[in-house]
Amino acid sequence: MSVRILALVGSLRTGSTNRQLAEAAVKHAPDGVDIELFEGLADVPFYNEDIDTEASLPAGAVSLRAAADRAGAFLLFSPEYNGTVPATLKNAIDWLSRPYGGGALSGKPVAVVGTAFGRYGGVWAQDDARKAAGIAGGAVLEDAKLSIPGSLNRFADTHPADDAEVVTGLTEVIRRLTAQAAPATA
Repeated sequence: MSVRILALVGSLRTGSTNRQLAEAAVKHAPDGVDIELFEGLADVPFYNEDIDTEASLPAGAVSLRAAADRAGAFLLFSPEYNGTVPATLKNAIDWLSRPYGGGALSGKPVAVVGTAFGRYGGVWAQDDARKAAGIAGGAVLEDAKLSIPGSLNRFADTHPADDAEVVTGLTEVIRRLTAQAAPATA
């Protein structure tokens, strides 16, 4: 049985280094692990309880929740925007936290990794993402971390999938996440 991990990238920019890091996770996922890189975060409107009803649920939110329901675990990729988590990633966590007590994150393992231009690799944003995911009901793996500093320079000529140190760290996070995840059932 395989484990299905849903990858959510906080940057919407096509060439973002966090997207590249997610692509590296997909490429280097071990046998028996299927990492789905969710492509629709730009289509998910800001969370609003008024539209979180059967009659008016936006298609982007339906797609996000469906992908999350199929997942046994979550791997969040967070850049750092002004010292904190990007709104797109926080918004995804908000949608997945509902309905209260029974959202798609509830009880499932979550790991947060990322890269940023600064010398700490986005640690503040990643800590904020862990906090939000935990409050939303996710089982956050506090010891499964990877923060890569100097992203613009480090990945100027090398894709993260080709950086041995990054691949080793990312593979270890995926291993820890997989160990906590339930196998895929469908």
